[in-house]
Amino acid sequence: MREKAGKLWTALRQRCRRDAGMVTSEYAMGIVAAVGFAVLLYEVVTSGQVKAELQAIVKRALSARM
Repeated sequence: MREKAGKLWTALRQRCRRDAGMVTSEYAMGIVAAVGFAVLLYEVVTSGQVKAELQAIVKRALSARM
């Protein structure tokens, strides 16, 4: 009985391991998406209005009394 259960457990583990990770094309698509998002975020953060707002926040934080 134990031997049969052990074989079943081994077969189940091997079946689950077959599709455990991403393939190269999925990694490539993930990297392309991440780079695209990073570029978009960079463009937004370095735009004039957002840049001015961030500078104002930093200026207020540095000039705050403690």
